[in-house]
Amino acid sequence: MSASTELKESRETFWQKMYFNYFPCYQACGAKVLLIAADWRTIKIQLALTWLTKNYVGTIFGGSLFAATDPMYMIMLIKLLGKDYIVWDKAASIKFLKPGTGTLFATFSISDEDLADIHEKLSNSKKTEKTFTVTLVDKDGKPHAEVERLIYIRRKDDKGTSPTETSV
Repeated sequence: MSASTELKESRETFWQKMYFNYFPCYQACGAKVLLIAADWRTIKIQLALTWLTKNYVGTIFGGSLFAATDPMYMIMLIKLLGKDYIVWDKAASIKFLKPGTGTLFATFSISDEDLADIHEKLSNSKKTEKTFTVTLVDKDGKPHAEVERLIYIRRKDDKGTSPTETSV
């Protein structure tokens, strides 16, 4: 996608965005979903410094930074891969680069190459893992935190194995 291409939401992704923004677990971290692209390949969020997200020293609480990134990549892959796959967040880590003293933004993206890599790995194996990295930046694009998310992906067998029947 070129930089000049404007991202559009569909009716489905608009309502999914609204759901996120009113879902108590996500709302509690202080983040807000700004956009979910119609093709599910891009999600944009913001995390403002407010009395709800402020830590003891007056910057954005690390837990809010971390929670704001959950579960975007998992949901994107569920939508992109379809019902024949089981997708879970398996592990995550955060690297704090600079204190968040204002509103931060993150853009989650899944490329054609990411999907091709997943499909290639799953052509030889029933399961795989893929790490995605998202950076939380300020309005000037300066990075404040990097979050890595390890995503577990498994092809369902012919019996339609449910996530509770598999070991993650």
